[in-house]
Amino acid sequence: MQDSRTNEAQTQLRERIFGSSPILCDGAMGTMFYARGVFINRCFDELNLSEPQLVRELHEEYLMAGAEMIETNTFGANAIRLKRFGLEHKVEEINTAAVALARAAVEGMREKHAHHAFVAGALGSLGLCEEDRDANTMVEAYVMQATALAAAGVDLFVVETVTSLAEAEAALKAVATVAAHLPVIAMVTVTDTGNIADGTSPEDAARRLQAAGASALGCNCSGGPQLVLATVERMRRVTELPLAAMPNAGMPSCVDGRSIYMTSPEYLASFARKAMRLGATIIGGCCGTTPQHIKAMRSSVKAIQAQAEGVAQAKVASAASQIMPPSLAERSTLGARIAAGEFVTMVEIVPPKGLNPAKELAGARMLKELGVHAINVPDSPRASARMSAGSLCLHIQQQVGIETVIHYTCRDRNLLGIQSDLMGLSSLGILNILCLTGDPPKMGSYPDATAVFDVDAVGLTHIVRDMNHGLDIGANTIGSSTGFVIAVAANPGVPDIDAEVRRFAAKVEAGAEFAITQPVFDLHLLEQFLRRIEGFRIPVVAGIWPLTSVKNAEFMKNDLKVRMPDDILQRMGSAAGSPEQSRAEGVRIAQEMLSEARHMVQGVQVSAPFARYSAAAEVLADVLPPSAEAVRESPNAIV
Repeated sequence: MQDSRTNEAQTQLRERIFGSSPILCDGAMGTMFYARGVFINRCFDELNLSEPQLVRELHEEYLMAGAEMIETNTFGANAIRLKRFGLEHKVEEINTAAVALARAAVEGMREKHAHHAFVAGALGSLGLCEEDRDANTMVEAYVMQATALAAAGVDLFVVETVTSLAEAEAALKAVATVAAHLPVIAMVTVTDTGNIADGTSPEDAARRLQAAGASALGCNCSGGPQLVLATVERMRRVTELPLAAMPNAGMPSCVDGRSIYMTSPEYLASFARKAMRLGATIIGGCCGTTPQHIKAMRSSVKAIQAQAEGVAQAKVASAASQIMPPSLAERSTLGARIAAGEFVTMVEIVPPKGLNPAKELAGARMLKELGVHAINVPDSPRASARMSAGSLCLHIQQQVGIETVIHYTCRDRNLLGIQSDLMGLSSLGILNILCLTGDPPKMGSYPDATAVFDVDAVGLTHIVRDMNHGLDIGANTIGSSTGFVIAVAANPGVPDIDAEVRRFAAKVEAGAEFAITQPVFDLHLLEQFLRRIEGFRIPVVAGIWPLTSVKNAEFMKNDLKVRMPDDILQRMGSAAGSPEQSRAEGVRIAQEMLSEARHMVQGVQVSAPFARYSAAAEVLADVLPPSAEAVRESPNAIV
């Protein structure tokens, strides 16, 4: 069967879908049908005939969310699965209608919003038991469905949720028989073991599917984003074909009798960034994902596209348009200390929830008098609503005269806002910046607030570095260097240390100049992390947190997932006789951490839980100048 499109159109299609630039696909159809009141005992494929307007509306919602490729509502529209509903004689009618609905939605979006998208013919599992998987029967079923989809005008095929390599190979053979000119994406699904249900490993699946003629490979469905990421990473080791990643929104939970997928849109946006870093260029969602998830993922895809375009433009920018930033020692006093190899001290001061920063300024003043080098100012930590970090930094620098390190997150700002903020901060002399992705809004008091996440910490670091070279996000000159000292975060205590090390390497490559760790309570983990980053080591500042109570320690362990050794929990429990005893023990533990970590790192950042700045000062007692003693003992010291 020949396609009426020209070879040029086919070439353009292949370049867009299978090129190096990421393309965003749609999410679940079954989840959306269920949410609209369609019972799960209905044949969802038959809805192309009985509820065409509903099907088209769902396609349109995904297109409005930013999908550049949508799948036809034909996952189970083969004769074998349709037979369960007595519809095996309607294979051609159901598949033809599905393509028409998807194509109408795409054309409507093109006319109204100039948004172009491709239509992929979905070929799902046949649902056969192993003993019933006769090769001829499987190929015949897929040939019938693929013939109808190709004749109706799909742009490509997607063979998805593969649980049996035999079925997938039959589907690829069928497509090659009836529409060899159309490309095919083949995606497996894996169990908790990391393998396909038939026992095939992702590596072997990639080899076999490539040999069978797949144009791209990948993983969809499965137990959620982490399994899909792991599978895609394993596939990349054995194939150079384009990779696709389309996970479930986690595992469903039963709420009031309904299966609800709890993974947030923000988490899927984070997944999209991680998948693209692993090499996946075809990104979408499966069960449980909605247009809201796809919309959130769109920000990640567009951000990666913008970064790639910016890098390409920067490479061809004339040498005259780029500016060499001042040396690290010339950009700020903190930068000079780091460049000189000096052990630096910092204390974190969280912005107030109201308009009055008097207590924070008094704390900063005391800490300056003690000899602390800089004040770290978080950016609405745990997605709380507080005074802006930039405002408090300006207050501190102007009224107290001590340098600040501003924590800058990607949660609340798009690419334009980021660029504007960075130029503004530079003009105000706030030149030490910690680049962070940011906590998602669901963690805070306003979970319905919208997150942006146009970029993550790696992308933000890249943007700051470029602006230090006098280039904006489009590689256009901004006239001078912003002069930032660039810091990034590191977490030696995460369960997946391999991923953390890879991410840290990406931050260093993007332009990081020093790092600040999350609170460390297990020095073995810090030592392990430092060994792992020896090949791309930058100065590391250790995070130290003086615990205030055993409940505080348990919260950090259970809620914040900080690695908390049992002996520290026991010590805090033994000191639970009074708040004063607990706080004193917490300070002693922090002092011990600092003493043992000092030879490993180039500085320390001490947190001040519940704004107890004097506790932070006590932790730093052994590394502050001797003249600080009188200030610590002053009756006016901030507590």
